[in-house]
Amino acid sequence: MGATKTELFTEQQNELASMAKALAHPARIAILQYLVKKNACVCGDIVDELGLAQATTSQHLKELKNAGIIQGTIDGPSVCYCIDPKVWLKYKELFNSFFKNVTIDNNCC
Repeated sequence: MGATKTELFTEQQNELASMAKALAHPARIAILQYLVKKNACVCGDIVDELGLAQATTSQHLKELKNAGIIQGTIDGPSVCYCIDPKVWLKYKELFNSFFKNVTIDNNCC
């Protein structure tokens, strides 16, 4: 979406779309599920868990970090990642609100 078109939408719509884009790859979902399951900072195990190349995994981690969903700290030669609880809660609230406000009419189509 071009930068000039985002002004047509509300701040919440733009934020939700940005969040959805950050989650829009199965590898990123797998990374988040792994971090949630571990409930701790994870260093280096993510590549082994996903089975993807280091460079590919790093790119997905970068996207998640840029979106603010995860935090990363440098620990010697490796980077440790964990879920950012504030951002995670914000995502949860925005998505819950979005789905809660949708009513499906079974008589459609």
